[in-house]
Amino acid sequence: MSEPELPNVARSDGRDSAELGRLRLRPAGRAPFIVTGCAGFIGSHLTETLLARGETVVGIDCFTDYYDAAVKVRNVAPSQDDPAFRLVRADLADTELDTLFSDAAGVFHLAAQPGVRSSWGTSFDVYLRRNLLATQRVFEASVASGLRVVYASSSSVYGNANGYPTAETAEPRPVSPYGVTKLACEQLARTYTSEFGLEATGLRYFTVYGPRQRPDMAFSRVIDALARGSRFTLFGTGEQSRDFTFVADAVRATIAAMDADTVSRVYNVGGGTEATLSDTIALVERLSGRQLDLVVQGSAAGDVRRTAADTSLIRDELGWEPEVALPDGLQLQLDSVLDVADVETRLSHG
Repeated sequence: MSEPELPNVARSDGRDSAELGRLRLRPAGRAPFIVTGCAGFIGSHLTETLLARGETVVGIDCFTDYYDAAVKVRNVAPSQDDPAFRLVRADLADTELDTLFSDAAGVFHLAAQPGVRSSWGTSFDVYLRRNLLATQRVFEASVASGLRVVYASSSSVYGNANGYPTAETAEPRPVSPYGVTKLACEQLARTYTSEFGLEATGLRYFTVYGPRQRPDMAFSRVIDALARGSRFTLFGTGEQSRDFTFVADAVRATIAAMDADTVSRVYNVGGGTEATLSDTIALVERLSGRQLDLVVQGSAAGDVRRTAADTSLIRDELGWEPEVALPDGLQLQLDSVLDVADVETRLSHG
């Protein structure tokens, strides 16, 4: 795959373009927040929210080929216009991080190799590198600079839980290699906290959705199929259920964890709306006024039957609660995709 063009990018070796030198002047005395995975789904929204509240941000992303890197370029484009933002293209697993972290205010570590179904087999070494090794190096650099870290975990650590809604005290039982690596990152955080005093808070995100959702995720695939009139493959019966969390709510939880007095915790971040995939497909069809061409296949290895978050802890300690209902959030995601698809259709017809 060819490397996408990335304007105004600082390389990890410290060499900036002339344009970058003119635009990236950090306001005096304002320590930046580090956002890893800044060009991804949640990371790009988090970056924009931090900039909107007046923070400066150093975003780090290596633009992996898990999905089309051009999507990530579009994700981060709005932040590129802000002089308080600097983009560094770097691989956390082998980049020297101490200099990047040395004058930061804190670290939001969202970079990871996602995907349950693709984490089996020979690709597992990629998950070890981009999840476990990268996180260990982020923790090392954060300890060296005395920085607080808020890192992305996942509801995948629970696997098929013993009870629902599932609290943070439930026994983690991941059923995919991806879930195993995310749980291992949590264990690393606890180790660095106990041995080196690292302030690290983990967030177990439950099925985040909204504009810019990764193209491999269910809602993105459903909406894209509706927009293009193509076929959608449903894995399983459609009766598997998920706790869906709108991306803006996930971002608010992430920032609240950084701002909080409590540290070194793990919180569930769930939207409070559990629905089956069949019900959500019907909802998207109703909102769009279009019918999905649906094909059903067997369940995929690593897919869990159900997720439902008990968010009592984050509500009590951080005062966070979800605000966006599933129909409203889906409408926003639907509108963002259909607008792009309509433009592409008009362009293709001259």
